[in-house]
Amino acid sequence: MHDISGKRVAILATHGFEQSELEVPLKQLRQAGAEVQVVAPETGEIKGWDKKDWGNPVPVDKKLDEARAEDYDALVLPGGQINPDLLRVEEKALDFVKSFWTSNKVVGAICHAPWLLIETGIVKGRCVTSYKSIKTDVVNAGGKWEDSEVVVDEGLVTSRNPGDLDAFCAKLTEEIREGPHERRAA
Repeated sequence: MHDISGKRVAILATHGFEQSELEVPLKQLRQAGAEVQVVAPETGEIKGWDKKDWGNPVPVDKKLDEARAEDYDALVLPGGQINPDLLRVEEKALDFVKSFWTSNKVVGAICHAPWLLIETGIVKGRCVTSYKSIKTDVVNAGGKWEDSEVVVDEGLVTSRNPGDLDAFCAKLTEEIREGPHERRAA
C-alpha cells in the first residue's frame, strides 16, 4: 500500500452498498494516510447490504448537496446491486461523479458501481472490469470489458467483486499517489 498522507478521498454511496466494498476501502485508504469521507444523498447514516441481508450502518460524513469534487483528490464508488442502481438515477450523484472525471482525478468503481460510469458516459472507450452480470451493460456502453481483479485506464480503477478488494485498494493508493491523470478522448 502506498502512502497517500494528505490526500482526501470521497466514497459516494447510499443505502444498499455492499458492506465490504465500502468498509474495506474506507479502512485501507485511511491506513495509507488519506482523509476519507463517506458522501451520501442523505444525512445520518446509510445501511449496507452484507451478502444476503441488510448489514451494518455507516455514518455519513457529508451530504451530497454539500460535497464538491474540488475538495477531494479521488472518488471511490462501492458496489452492491441496490446502491449504484439508486445513485444512477440521482442527477446530483451523476454530476458529482462526472466532476471528478473531468477534473482528471482518480475514480475507483467496484462490482456494480460501473453502472455509474455507464450512466455518466465515462466507460465509453475505457478498459474496465465489473461484476460479471453487468458485463453486457459495460460493453453496450462502449467499455472494453476484461475479466481481471483490477483494471486501470488513465486513473479509472475498476474491480469485479469483494474478492478483489486488496488489489483494488492497492491500485487506488498507487493512482492517488501519482496525482492528476491526463485523459485522451474516448
